[in-house]
Amino acid sequence: MRLRDKFNEVVRPALAKEFDIKNPMLIPSLEKIVISVGAGDSAKDAKVMQNMADTISLIAGQKAVITNAKKSVAGFKVRDGFPVGIKVTLRKDNMYAFFDKLISIALPRVKDFRGLSRSGFDGRGNYNFGLNEQLMFPEVVYDQILRTHGMNITIVTTAKDDKQAFKLLELFGLPFAKGK
Repeated sequence: MRLRDKFNEVVRPALAKEFDIKNPMLIPSLEKIVISVGAGDSAKDAKVMQNMADTISLIAGQKAVITNAKKSVAGFKVRDGFPVGIKVTLRKDNMYAFFDKLISIALPRVKDFRGLSRSGFDGRGNYNFGLNEQLMFPEVVYDQILRTHGMNITIVTTAKDDKQAFKLLELFGLPFAKGK
């Protein structure tokens, strides 16, 4: 695992030095990565939903779960138990493999990419960003896609604040946009 080795050899010592952390258990690290897709109008078609779930499973390297509505909402025309999205939670080796693929292969393939927004932090050390389509991942075969869709990626860290989380992700090599 390239990124796990990089974390242990480069990132951990740099974070400990910069934030003056004496206890090695308090050094920020990656906890999990959650990939989620809102179904939208695709929820009405089971074939499209399954295709989307298969695509996300292929990208993540782990089986995706179709999430269902917990209660009915008439304004959104959603019934209790109705499929509303797809998600997959990656931890440990799968997380590092996906993160490595995201940084080194997928993000450089995004058209007109100028870096990820710095405003995606939530105040607790977690980072969220969205991708407009799934075609930038090398596993996805264009001919097998029924409908292009975006996805939200949440990177959950053990950092206490956004400053530590930003430095952690920056040291990993996540490309952030210049400036604010």
